[in-house]
Amino acid sequence: MAGSKSSQTTRNVVIALLALWSVISLIIIVVWATSPDLKSASQCRAELQAVTEKVEGAKVVWAKDKKALEELVEQGWENQTILNTELSLLVVKLEETNRSLGDCEQENVLLNGNITVLENQIEEYEIIEANLTSEITLQKDHIDSLKFNLTQIYHQFESSEALRSAAESQQKAAESQKKACDSGKHYLQKQLQRCNESPGPVLLCHRPAFALILNVLLSFWVWSSISV
Repeated sequence: MAGSKSSQTTRNVVIALLALWSVISLIIIVVWATSPDLKSASQCRAELQAVTEKVEGAKVVWAKDKKALEELVEQGWENQTILNTELSLLVVKLEETNRSLGDCEQENVLLNGNITVLENQIEEYEIIEANLTSEITLQKDHIDSLKFNLTQIYHQFESSEALRSAAESQQKAAESQKKACDSGKHYLQKQLQRCNESPGPVLLCHRPAFALILNVLLSFWVWSSISV
């Protein structure tokens, strides 16, 4: 029973294959009969040869293009390596620039602080300058006053010098007059002594009257010398 089933299956498969072959043959015959542009085998071989040559040429071109592309890829990798190296250098420089920028910012902060301090000092100096200007003005006024006082003192000194010179002249004149009075006094004293020692005329030798006259003259001379 198992053998009959196997033979039945085989027969069915063969029938199916024959039917499929019949259908395929029928389709080929119909297509061959209805297609006027079907080419001959020689023409197909020629076209196949041409296509083969084109394919071989395309392979050669493709090989060249492939080699060129490989070279481009290799150059691209080299360029990429160079760019990566340059990029690394740029990153390092950028980091250095950032550090320098941070240092510059700190310096700017310090400079701004110093500028503020300098501005405050400038304001203080301006106040000091204003005070000094006022002080200088006062000193100039004081100097002018001292100059005026000095001029007055100089004129007073000149006047005092003139008065001193006049006083010295008067003193010299008084000394001369005093000497003259002393000489006259001495002379009169001698005359009085002579009158006392030897008698003379009544007018000259009247001792009390003559002594009175001498005293009056001496008093007049002394008063004149004192007033001078």
